[in-house]
Amino acid sequence: MPKGEMQRVLLIDHPGGKRDDRASMRLAELGFELAWCCPGNGDPLPSRLEDFAAAVAYGGPQSVNELEASPYLRDEIDWIGRWVAADRPFLGICLGGQMLARALDAAVARHDEGYHEIGYVEIAPTPMANGLFEGPLYVYHWHNEGFDVPEGAELLATGPDFPNQAFRYGDKAYGLQFHPEVTPGVMNRWISEASHSLAQPGAHSPERQRRDCEVYNQGMARWLDSFLESWPH
Repeated sequence: MPKGEMQRVLLIDHPGGKRDDRASMRLAELGFELAWCCPGNGDPLPSRLEDFAAAVAYGGPQSVNELEASPYLRDEIDWIGRWVAADRPFLGICLGGQMLARALDAAVARHDEGYHEIGYVEIAPTPMANGLFEGPLYVYHWHNEGFDVPEGAELLATGPDFPNQAFRYGDKAYGLQFHPEVTPGVMNRWISEASHSLAQPGAHSPERQRRDCEVYNQGMARWLDSFLESWPH
């Protein structure tokens, strides 16, 4: 819990609009003031880094390999580089993790065989995770690109098709390829709004995703709660 004056967490969204996601709800429960920012809608990223205790960059349909189509992502990647260089807590989720990797000069690319990772997939901790994961964990995915691990970073979790699932840079910056913030409601909205993606190789059917959600959602939620209780401080 923050002590004294309420601390603020910057939430960077793509493409825009506040989310009913697990991460923002849990941070609010922990006593943080939330400040939403959507560079794609013209919101400026803060110049005074010290005004925020931590930053979270969410996922989105954009690609760091198509910066000409979404030029604001270049500004965002540069901002993330400055934020992390200042040794401030950062959590990048899916696209946000890929932007962190790119800010640290690592590549982001599609799977060699064209797989999409959509649905619940098991990841496994590496020895460098140091207790961040108690063991293998089923987590939710929705992506078709993956990041390389930046030089100087530690790989924390691996997966079967996209081997790099989580990394830590320094003590406070984390990049995740998966979506621990996704609630059942968010999952069902994505299934409805992006149903065309479910025809891609590697994508799980809506029926399988909903069945898996009943089994794995609570374990993923407990992991994110534990992470957020210690990470921003």
